[in-house]
Amino acid sequence: MFHTRLCDILDIKYPIIQGGMAWVATAELAAAVSEAGGLGIIAAGNAPADIVKNEIQKAKKMTKKPFGVNVMLLSPFIEEVMQVVYEEKIAVITTGAGNPGKYMPKLRAIGTKIIPVVPSVALAKRMEKLGADAVIVEGTEAGGHIGELTTMVLVPQVANEVSIPVIAAGGIADGRGFLGAISLGAEGVQIGTRFICAEEGTVHENYKEKIIKAGDRDAIISARTTGHPVRVLRNKLSREFARLEKEGALPNELEELGLGKLRLAVVEGDMEEGSIMAGQIASLVKEIMPCKAIIEEIMMDAKMQLEIVNRLSKEE
Repeated sequence: MFHTRLCDILDIKYPIIQGGMAWVATAELAAAVSEAGGLGIIAAGNAPADIVKNEIQKAKKMTKKPFGVNVMLLSPFIEEVMQVVYEEKIAVITTGAGNPGKYMPKLRAIGTKIIPVVPSVALAKRMEKLGADAVIVEGTEAGGHIGELTTMVLVPQVANEVSIPVIAAGGIADGRGFLGAISLGAEGVQIGTRFICAEEGTVHENYKEKIIKAGDRDAIISARTTGHPVRVLRNKLSREFARLEKEGALPNELEELGLGKLRLAVVEGDMEEGSIMAGQIASLVKEIMPCKAIIEEIMMDAKMQLEIVNRLSKEE
């Protein structure tokens, strides 16, 4: 029912991509999502190339289905990481924090599909001209580093301006969100926060429980004055950021405060001093489930919601 161009381009059953979340999107999670019919993603983040290569090779042992790698173009190891991507002939890469144009010819030559994350219509159009296979349109509802425009307004604007598939990201956790994204012109969705609570994920249990217990106002924006705002769940660290920003702290002071704090939360489970990146839909996540169950629930719910819409339309 929801087979789109994206399914054919990526050779996946469902048009669902797992977000490339640093420290969260490991081989275990990526392989599980791919096995469940979506596209799993390994996050390179700022990791050295040997660590990324190890995760890729681990995932290849866990699944024979396509999976991708998310590369941060501002990583200090970007050239070495891209060399690993070439050598391992990765099926798909998603990119963030920059322009992947210089890498695209070589990626296309080895058959890699290229899907940049974009926060604006202008960048989406530019990526299409450079040869991107699709674009991930991420709204401010998302967790982690964010832009200003919402998913609701940005997705249809981009869909109107590009001919390649649009993938909606930010604020999507269930079938209602999936169907809403499709209605706005997307041909697939990227989901991050809900997959943090996947059973297969290696995320610390404290992190998963923090999301499950989150309320509707707990996902806030932190570090806005650095020029690189981040959406996180409120805790002691976020309050310290707010205090320093109010006192006029310099961007480099705030950036220093944030160093290593995501790992502290994801790996060590420190829910007070760690950076708990999560989207605004955190309060919709109520259970730790296997990836297969998450994806099938989303698709079944979307089908039910569509049937309701069709029924109401006929009644009118």
